Amino acid sequence: MNELTYGFGYAESNVRDSPNEMDSDTTTLVGSEDKPAAEAPLANDFAAMAKYVLPDLHPEQKPLAETHFTWKIENWRSMSKKERSPKFECADAPWQILFFPFGNNVDFTSFYLEHGFTDKPPQGWYACVQFAIVLWNPRDPSIYTYQEANHRFTPEEGDWGFTRFVELRRLMGIVWERTSRPLVEADSANVTAYLKVIKDPTGVLWHSFQNYNSKKETGLVGLRNHGATCYLNSLLQSLYFTNAFRKAVYQIPTQNEETPLNSAYTLQRLFYLLQTESDAVQTTELTRSFGWEQKQIFEQQDVQELSRKLMERMEEKMKGTEAENSLAQLFVGKTKTYIDCINVDYESSRIEDFWDIQLNVSGNKNLDESFKDYIQVEVMDGENKYFAEGFGLQDANKGVIFESFPQVLHLQLKRFEYDVMNDSMTKINDRYEFPETFDAAPYLSKDADKTEPYIYQLHGVLVHSGDVNAGHYYAFLKPEKDGWFFKFDDERVTKATMKEVLDENFGGEYDIPNGHIGIRNPYTRTLSTKRSMSAYMLVYIRQSRIDNILLDVSADHLSPHIRKKFEEERALQRQRLKERQEQHLYMAVRVVTEETYKMHTGCDLTTWDAIIAKDPAAPRYYRILKSKKLSEFVEQIAADLGENPAHLRLWCMVHRQNKTIRADAPIPFEPDLTLEEVYIRCVSKTLEFRSWIEKATFFENDLPVWHSIPSKSSYIILFLKHFDVVEQKLSGAGHIYVRKLDKISDLASHITNMMGWPASTPLLLFEVCYKMDILGTTADVLKEIKPAMIDSIKPRLTYHQAEIQDGDIICFQKNYSQNEIAAFAEEGKRTDVRGHYDFLMNQIRIRFFNKLSRNISDGAFDLALSRKTTYEQLSIKTGEYLKVDPTHIRFWTVHSTTGKPKQSVKRTPNGLLQNILASHFNPISGSHPGADTLFYEILDLSLSEMETKKVVRVTWLTEGMTKEDSYDILVAKNGTVKDLVPLLEKKAKINAEDTRHIRFFETHNHKPHKVLHGDCHVAGITEFVSLYAEKIPEEELNIGENERFVNVIHFNTEPINVHSVPFRFLIKPDEKFKDTKIRLEKRTGIKGKHFEMMKFAIVQRINYSSPIYLSDNDVLFDLIHEGEDYLGLDHPDRNRNSALNRADSIFIK
Repeated sequence: MNELTYGFGYAESNVRDSPNEMDSDTTTLVGSEDKPAAEAPLANDFAAMAKYVLPDLHPEQKPLAETHFTWKIENWRSMSKKERSPKFECADAPWQILFFPFGNNVDFTSFYLEHGFTDKPPQGWYACVQFAIVLWNPRDPSIYTYQEANHRFTPEEGDWGFTRFVELRRLMGIVWERTSRPLVEADSANVTAYLKVIKDPTGVLWHSFQNYNSKKETGLVGLRNHGATCYLNSLLQSLYFTNAFRKAVYQIPTQNEETPLNSAYTLQRLFYLLQTESDAVQTTELTRSFGWEQKQIFEQQDVQELSRKLMERMEEKMKGTEAENSLAQLFVGKTKTYIDCINVDYESSRIEDFWDIQLNVSGNKNLDESFKDYIQVEVMDGENKYFAEGFGLQDANKGVIFESFPQVLHLQLKRFEYDVMNDSMTKINDRYEFPETFDAAPYLSKDADKTEPYIYQLHGVLVHSGDVNAGHYYAFLKPEKDGWFFKFDDERVTKATMKEVLDENFGGEYDIPNGHIGIRNPYTRTLSTKRSMSAYMLVYIRQSRIDNILLDVSADHLSPHIRKKFEEERALQRQRLKERQEQHLYMAVRVVTEETYKMHTGCDLTTWDAIIAKDPAAPRYYRILKSKKLSEFVEQIAADLGENPAHLRLWCMVHRQNKTIRADAPIPFEPDLTLEEVYIRCVSKTLEFRSWIEKATFFENDLPVWHSIPSKSSYIILFLKHFDVVEQKLSGAGHIYVRKLDKISDLASHITNMMGWPASTPLLLFEVCYKMDILGTTADVLKEIKPAMIDSIKPRLTYHQAEIQDGDIICFQKNYSQNEIAAFAEEGKRTDVRGHYDFLMNQIRIRFFNKLSRNISDGAFDLALSRKTTYEQLSIKTGEYLKVDPTHIRFWTVHSTTGKPKQSVKRTPNGLLQNILASHFNPISGSHPGADTLFYEILDLSLSEMETKKVVRVTWLTEGMTKEDSYDILVAKNGTVKDLVPLLEKKAKINAEDTRHIRFFETHNHKPHKVLHGDCHVAGITEFVSLYAEKIPEEELNIGENERFVNVIHFNTEPINVHSVPFRFLIKPDEKFKDTKIRLEKRTGIKGKHFEMMKFAIVQRINYSSPIYLSDNDVLFDLIHEGEDYLGLDHPDRNRNSALNRADSIFIK
């Protein structure tokens, strides 16, 4: 029998001839050849056919209405390209069959089901339909073929069906399979449509989610995923819908710390937006306040650790407020850890708080078994008896029991565990059931207060889909006590059924229909019979307290000043959106005024891209309708300046070839001229509209008198700047009109009048580069062309001869005596404007970061410096800002690729800042990623003293060999190892008793190198070895006769795969290895199953040949050769696993 190929998809949308194909994973198609003929009913037995062609759906997918309709097709060959059946009703909606007798652009006949509304369907209409189309021979109803599909019919997707229903060549004149007649006989056939409209309680059954609006459909919004933050989103939604938690967060007073760096403020903001926004909310502000960078955004962290860190941070913020202790009252329960003697009346116990409970999934089938596993009793007897004070060794019961449970119970299901054998993390996808409600009373101690029921109701299920290497997080939450569960999948929020909440997150095997080999895993893209999704965190609320937990918390609970601020920000966002939408109607105009020019301290008339909110010298910025009249614009400027518009006129600016921007000519005042027309006339189309506004200074009969347009006038306009040597400040002094044929020397009198100085004031007029006497005034004249070019001219020349033109800038300063100049220079001041312009040209704003701060924004600041600043000047300026001794500051350059500290800057008195920054250059990419950045470090001693010291990194070992703490210790370069002891004691805060017997030893590549005695010089400790220190074990303080040491290494499978910290170990004659292992367990500090899984071997040092594994009855002393062999501990490197499978420990500022 030939295998059928089925096509399906849209037939048309506004009559479309080429349908879109639908993904075969989401549509079920069944052909009649798939079932044995004995099972097949006749096509005219409609009740039996309905059951036959419409397979059973999930029990939760209940039919709303069902029907069938038969259309008799006659004169098939005479039909048009496209035909429609008569309409029929189902679930109060009209339907019809859409038929392409000769195929919809394929060699197959095509059938579709479509809604039959004459115009558009009613607003919001949709129908979830399971349907089948059966084509059959009315002369022999046993001859038929059919196809079946599910589809959500909407106004946008109004038809669905089968483009490749059956090949045209098989329809007529060819005997149908296993029969004696064709399917279409005598040019006629019947087609029957079977419909079953399915109830859609969640509103998203078979939804394509195109144009889906969470707020409209559910009244709730999601959170955007900014990289790998889905785990964060699910936790935040869980906390948000724990209404009492939200209320407590709203009660944190943040009015005095409304900054993006305050995590309490940004969490308040996030919750407020979740409550009031209509679209998904971003978490970037919150994560930024945590101190996270891109690295943390794109790493999935441990949800339990994140939850605890967030709780701790919020608790700190709540101290001393009305919300203090709110979180503990919600989330904290108590456990009792006990050892209870069986035969005597003695118990040792302690009560501890818990914020969540970690429950084992492996080996347990459900929540009840996990709780029983948690509180199971361990009997301490035999060799493991408990030493009870006053009673000696006793049989005892050891365990943990609950004294109380919190109002909101967070259960962390241990879905991820470390696989010792495979040396990797693994996800446990075993089936694990949890109920909608459960009674926690059986897990309480007999003395616990049980006057109030401990019945808990499921509030949230946080789910991980995928495996340990790749996956996705989402949550099912129940915002209201008697309401629906909703699925929160980042931006999308949908209603959820209890099957989705419970059954689908138990893990375990899929319920796979017959004939299927598995379900495709979206992360591994392989077929699997096991679910990839399973619950990893459960949230239960105590039923008797649920009204207190899910209390009504409106936006009004947030402080009014914060609500007002948020609403202002929202209004600003709406305004910006409107501006973007209307951007084509507007133009930007920047205007320099007399006031902004006088406040400007840099080159040119202004810094054109400066913002007036940050720089009062910035040009005024106007966003103006292009159609606005020039006269109206001048009136607007006049209103801003408090001036009469008739007293103002605008100048257009010109970009000169030397890269400067200067005033060029007044804009002709034509009242009806629009700004767009002005722009076209006066400004290059590639440039921004920039202007200078002139204020009239001469009047006749109260009317301003303006100088003529420059090209027709004998006058030119000049801009003057004053350099104040005392204040070290360059600023605009104003503008002046001069005759082109006047001599430059006449300018001095104008300046003294403008500044209100005596006429005899000695000046340096900077347009020429030498001094001269002008009317008793000593002056130099310099013309500002651009920062690197101060042009000189002769003062006896006219302006015309000196080629000075409209808009040029002339600089001047007072002329001081040689003694005064020397005094200024001694203070480090620039004594003339040339030096100041050089400073401006070389000025750079350096961003300083604290090298020792974990959060890079802590301790960061900016300083404006010159590239020619010396190292000593850099230290002084930085020290002044930090209020520390500049000799105690060390600078670090920035790594060109990572942006982290690279190397310390060598202290050279004459070294320049530009040379220090040059080390940031990346020769490969040709970029300067940190060209304006330095790290700083505040030292406990001066740099000069530091040069006499050596930094030695010592790792202090405790708890056997399992805990390592590293410290950088400054010790004199000529010091000895003995000198390290008191320094380590102080740095690590070690008890002096523990350092009485201390051993320092070096390792190299996880192998022992040598033991350092107290008189060894630290100068011999190189960077190629690791230095460890440990308290000498007691058994080594009194070594017995013939006892000796052996070096121990750790390896994994092969001796070449060494890891962890090697150590010395004392071996004893005649000691069986089973007893040696007891001492090894104590020496290493490795306990439990990790030590039990460990194997022990003798490893020959010479060539690392195959290890010789030891048995319990071996005597190590007799088998191992001193100085030639290692004792090898064969086990996986747990530290390496942690580094590879977990990101850096999560943190919240």
